[in-house]
Amino acid sequence: MEVIINTEGAQTTVGLVGRLDTPAAQEVSAALVPVIEKASGTTVLDCGRLEYISSSGLRIFLTLRKEAASKGGRVIVRGMSGNIRGVFMMTGFLNLFEIED
Repeated sequence: MEVIINTEGAQTTVGLVGRLDTPAAQEVSAALVPVIEKASGTTVLDCGRLEYISSSGLRIFLTLRKEAASKGGRVIVRGMSGNIRGVFMMTGFLNLFEIED
């Protein structure tokens, strides 16, 4: 699992590459600590190269969303594949996030 973080002004883009499964979740959580701490702007989760997401991965997304909301920020999920969109649909996450194609 690879996490690519790019910050420009008040927007942070997080590129997720590979499988966000339970073993990778700890690594991703650690990488996102600075993003969560500064979640007062816009955070874009780029899922264009995300192959799989487990419940542990969904928990990371939810934590980021809650922290951003408490700081007046927003989270946008961009570029989901059909499989990832299906997981979001089944879990109700489509209603929790701003989604961009």
